[in-house]
Amino acid sequence: MKKNIAIIMGGYSSEADISIKSGNVVFNHLNKDKFDVYRILISKEKWAYIDKNEQEHPINMGDFTTTVNGYKIRFDTVFNAIHGHPGEDGTILAYFDLLGINHSSAPFYQMAVAFNKRDCLSLLKPYGIKTARSVYLNKGDEVSFSSIVKQVGLPCFVKPNRAGSSFGISKVYKEEDLENALEKAFQEDHEILIEQFLNGIEVSVGVIRWKGEILVLPVTEIDSDNDFFDYEAKYLGESREITPARISKIQQDNVTRMAHKIYKTMDLKGLSRADFIFIEDEPHFIELNMVPGLSAESILPKQAKEAGISLSDLFESTLV
Repeated sequence: MKKNIAIIMGGYSSEADISIKSGNVVFNHLNKDKFDVYRILISKEKWAYIDKNEQEHPINMGDFTTTVNGYKIRFDTVFNAIHGHPGEDGTILAYFDLLGINHSSAPFYQMAVAFNKRDCLSLLKPYGIKTARSVYLNKGDEVSFSSIVKQVGLPCFVKPNRAGSSFGISKVYKEEDLENALEKAFQEDHEILIEQFLNGIEVSVGVIRWKGEILVLPVTEIDSDNDFFDYEAKYLGESREITPARISKIQQDNVTRMAHKIYKTMDLKGLSRADFIFIEDEPHFIELNMVPGLSAESILPKQAKEAGISLSDLFESTLV
């Protein structure tokens, strides 16, 4: 008997449209001979099952079921394709745990920590994970721009603490530009991370659970046309993502070992992608993506392809 798989997509953040694209890719590639697959749109306005005719059927939030032509549909497993809140930060996963429904992601606590950049950095530093110098701010805090510059230097990055796809990020070269950068970041989150600029090769490393073991995928080098790997570079073709990365054997070994250590230390499951910048041969951890882009042109699927793993098998691996 085939399992019913609900692919949740959309969400409540600026990444909703990107999430819908990812969700549709998963829908198109999951093996329909093995699974009955349902697209579930999650938004602030509605939760709805979208059928093959693009008709909407409301989701009962009490038990996460839907009724079509008088027949109630229950789901065995949820594939989480929501970038940002409430999928990538773990919020909706706690709801599925309460209902006893399996899902494709790591446990909700690990998802919440991974999504919170400063909490993730704080957790990993004691394990010897190298990172950039950083300053944290909450909305309403008294701000000393000169103190920030003294701690992290210039240029620096101003980031929303809990956001993805480079929304709200600025690279700041002059102290007088910090105020506008903070305002931009605070539009995405009330917590801000200000980081030292690291001048080196940027790479991204996918890590998954494959056949019961942690598998580090081939490393991707990020070569951006822009000042940094921003939204346009990620989604509008203004960068080159080179897999396998043009790095030395020492760099390859170091970043592979660090990516594996992060995944194991945090007791993760499902798909993940960790970003690093090399200072000489040492990778410095930037952030962790627990619901990475999932189109055929996204980084992690390209890495899986390089490793000989199809999209169908990649997505199915999260459902066990």
